[in-house]
Amino acid sequence: MLKRLILLFALCVTPALAEEESVVLGLSQDRVAITATFDGSEILIFGAVKRETPIPSGPPLEVIVAVAGPSSPVTVRRKERKLGIWINTDSVLVDLAPSFYAVATSAPLDDILSDTEDLRYRVSIERAIRSVGAAMHIRGAQDFADAVVRIREDEGLYSIREDTVAVDEQTLFRTSIDMPADLTEGEYAARIFLTRGGAVVSQFETIIDVRKVGLERFLYTMSREQPVWYGLMSLVIAIAAGWGASTAFRLLRET
Repeated sequence: MLKRLILLFALCVTPALAEEESVVLGLSQDRVAITATFDGSEILIFGAVKRETPIPSGPPLEVIVAVAGPSSPVTVRRKERKLGIWINTDSVLVDLAPSFYAVATSAPLDDILSDTEDLRYRVSIERAIRSVGAAMHIRGAQDFADAVVRIREDEGLYSIREDTVAVDEQTLFRTSIDMPADLTEGEYAARIFLTRGGAVVSQFETIIDVRKVGLERFLYTMSREQPVWYGLMSLVIAIAAGWGASTAFRLLRET
């Protein structure tokens, strides 16, 4: 009886495993160091599709790469002109918005990912932002979330780069993600989706660690953990710089 159960389990599980396509991923770097001279970074993301069976027939394999920075709440305010003065009228708290979000695809996103799958995995920029809702009296609540997207797109923090993932023989893929200079420190989630006919057939996630190093790290930590000493040190440096500049100008006048 036990052997029959084991055989039945093997027959049920083996086909599912044989049809599975999984990602084997590589990164040019999994750590980004922010220094005083940091002016951005480019990360090469490459990988392969691991299979136990030949390439399935039907729609071709497509690849989506999404990199998201740390998320935090964002308060968005609407300004209106009243009596010749621009004033804040309504405000909405967007529950979570990534500090950085970039999507690279092997084809137009709407062609390779259905709206249902986008809603499930939150791949597109609009779906990556979570806004539960606003007060009933606020009109056009969705406009506030759209404003976050528009502003951060203009700043180069949000982007969708379609047709930038190269896929060879439905097995090898590669792309690059440009990361700007004004990155927020933290863990950046890199997600890779394999899709066929608009449906996600496999996904993989890894972490890119972005941290301040050296003097920048020391000052950042001190400002958060010892604000009093940080303030005193800043004051001393400002006084010393002012005294040094005054002395230098006086010596120049005397010569």
